[in-house]
Amino acid sequence: MKINGNSIRPGNIIEHQGRLWRAVKTQHTQPGKGGAYLQVELKDIRDGTKLNERFRSSETVERVRLDEKEYQFLFADGEDYTFMDSETFEQLTLNADLIGEPAAFLQEGMTVSVESYEDSPISVSLPESVVMQIVEADPVVKGQTAASSYKPAKLENGVRVMVPPHVESGTRIVVNTADATYVERAKD
Repeated sequence: MKINGNSIRPGNIIEHQGRLWRAVKTQHTQPGKGGAYLQVELKDIRDGTKLNERFRSSETVERVRLDEKEYQFLFADGEDYTFMDSETFEQLTLNADLIGEPAAFLQEGMTVSVESYEDSPISVSLPESVVMQIVEADPVVKGQTAASSYKPAKLENGVRVMVPPHVESGTRIVVNTADATYVERAKD
């Protein structure tokens, strides 16, 4: 589907220079001299390379529609992760590189969204947050309670996060899967 060059939004997938790109950031610029343009930071879907491109309103780009399907995470085998289609029960095995760093937060039975283009999987989206248990937390340093301070802690999956001083080892917390940050204490 062709769209106007200045109507690209972050998250859009476009076809440019024969490759698929995800728009990461967009900034509308109107210089004093010449026409306005949209500065777009693009990230290649397959290999992760970045590209900064300018699109004028007179240009058109091809916006790509991706097929999105829900899968259930079954198990990990080294660098390979196996998912099952909830409707057809077909299994799909993907490499850790395709999932990226959020792969550490995959839990058995978790429902994820797999985006594919022409029947080839290109990205996996995990739920926005997961509940994890802290197995190791540094002690609170005395005198640091006046300002809002965080201390390092280790989760059950080995990922290190910064947590508030009141959070102790054994506490269950909600963690943002996109950037591995503390959200709140789990309400369970």
